[in-house]
Amino acid sequence: MTQTQTETRAPLTRAYVLHPDITSERRRRPAARALEEATALAAALPGLELAGAEVVRLPKVAPGTLFGSGKVAELKAKLSAAEVDLVLVDGPVSPVQQRNLEREWKVKLLDRTGLILEIFADRARTREGVLQVELAALSYQRTRLVRAWTHLERQRGGLGFVGGPGETQIEADRRAIDEQVTRIRRQLSKVVKTRELHRAARRKVPFPIVALVGYTNAGKSTLFNRMTGAEVMAKDMLFATLDPTMRGIELPGGQKAILSDTVGFISDLPTQLVAAFRATLEEVLEADLILHVRDISHPETEEQAADVADILRGLGLDAQVPLIEVWNKIDQLVAPAREALEVQAARSDNVRAISALSGQGMAALLAGIETGLAEERIERVLELSFAEGKRRAWLHDQGVVVDEIETETGYRLTLRWTPRQEQAFRDL
Repeated sequence: MTQTQTETRAPLTRAYVLHPDITSERRRRPAARALEEATALAAALPGLELAGAEVVRLPKVAPGTLFGSGKVAELKAKLSAAEVDLVLVDGPVSPVQQRNLEREWKVKLLDRTGLILEIFADRARTREGVLQVELAALSYQRTRLVRAWTHLERQRGGLGFVGGPGETQIEADRRAIDEQVTRIRRQLSKVVKTRELHRAARRKVPFPIVALVGYTNAGKSTLFNRMTGAEVMAKDMLFATLDPTMRGIELPGGQKAILSDTVGFISDLPTQLVAAFRATLEEVLEADLILHVRDISHPETEEQAADVADILRGLGLDAQVPLIEVWNKIDQLVAPAREALEVQAARSDNVRAISALSGQGMAALLAGIETGLAEERIERVLELSFAEGKRRAWLHDQGVVVDEIETETGYRLTLRWTPRQEQAFRDL
């Protein structure tokens, strides 16, 4: 007789998603689509079981409870019947509103910022990623000292907002949080210095940087894997990639470049995360070429593209940096729509239609990257002494020496190089 072994697992947290559709606010996307994205965010957090989701139409915001008293009572009955443990509100909720709704509904409540922080905390893998999430969470939580805070002694992934095994409830005050902020900023500054050293080393090897940006789940990691042969996690899930990943690639003409995969953007990205992840997103700011990857099959692809453009502007991206729009997931479109998009993309020098999954359109994309990285080469005459052997060897390694004459004191070299190569030589 065989004995069946059962695995004990923590019970799932039953969650209910609410999207407040506030009449007075002008929104870029329909409420139904926003609710879809909010439920996808909830699905991206392990340990949650979706009990339901709905759009709540609001003529105006109630200062103390967000929703009007009648709607609060109606939702209370619904949440109780569904045995909900956690309510996710797709939008901002003030600390007072959170406290009052939690008391009334007898559930935990997270707003959009809190949920995204939870997802980021669960996904962060690198030291910098973990520290940046903690810093963002502290900034967010400092204004919410209306209930016990579990993050400081959590024993699992995530921030502890949604509960979990082994959690320890502790009374947090502003001084404790401020001490944590100081400690984390000190640690983060060391990590950032290390990243800067890595950046400085890359500048001396004048390979251009190509940065992938785009709305979350647009297919950046699948494209990254396709181009580099890497195995970065690529799932049909929001925020599948959090920590930046970089790999070297070789273009068809033999030119080498560095490809950088970045965290996916999203509408209403929490301001705390924009600030905390600025160091990560500096890879984008330093890029020589940006590939804006779009899920062209998504019904809100235009709105998502506008959100990405807003965030790039907010980061201070130089408008002079060349950008190619990569219309990804054309394999998910029916033939007439796909063919029309391919024709439309072919008419533009800065658009490529591809399927990162199947590889369709990759040759044209790589050719476009090569063209986008093409820099004007400048001719220079340079004199080096015999003692500058290392610098001379570097120039020959770069293939920029057109002619060389030995003189009484050293070498006279005629060079053809790009501004980037010239700067890298000056930094040697």
